Amino acid sequence: MRSFMMKFLLGFLTILTASSLMAARPTIETATFAGGCFWCMTPPFEKLKGVLKVTAGYTDGTGADPTYDDYGDKGYTEGVQITYDASKITYAQLVDVFWKQINPTDPNGQFVDRGPHYRAAIFYHNEAQKKIAEKSRTALDKSGRYDKPIVVPIKKFVNFVAAEDYHQDFYKKNPMHYGLYHSNSGRDDYLDKIWGKDNH
Repeated sequence: MRSFMMKFLLGFLTILTASSLMAARPTIETATFAGGCFWCMTPPFEKLKGVLKVTAGYTDGTGADPTYDDYGDKGYTEGVQITYDASKITYAQLVDVFWKQINPTDPNGQFVDRGPHYRAAIFYHNEAQKKIAEKSRTALDKSGRYDKPIVVPIKKFVNFVAAEDYHQDFYKKNPMHYGLYHSNSGRDDYLDKIWGKDNH
């Protein structure tokens, strides 16, 4: 009887330990958004618990090897790619943060930055992300928060190329330049009006 109980307890502890290790293991996933200037889209996501990395770059283009000098000519738009632990933050939460950084009613750019290479978009990596993004967009469109329809496309992810090193964490590397640009871009004034100060 004692031998049976010992085997039972050892088996139970083995299962419990394995379950604990699986629960502790991070579930790494990727999200990609475009919201105008990638300098401004980096800080809101980097501060979130569960976000492991935010990379500024060029997305949804066709030309090879885009750079800051020619990405627009090659059909790319500025974007951010977010690596996150899905056991700590959900894709739906990331989408909610995304909406609070942009003007989703503007099809021609974002704030002071004009042109298709500054357009806002959500790029889904799988069908689950697509459904979450579409549901979120529909709910926001019906909320009455905006007096114009939401025009942000939800597109299948195609590609992403990291921008040059000096663009990564630009707000940390060049705080004065970033501060001047950000304060004059009109982004915060608009978001304060739509969401309330300190709510975006």
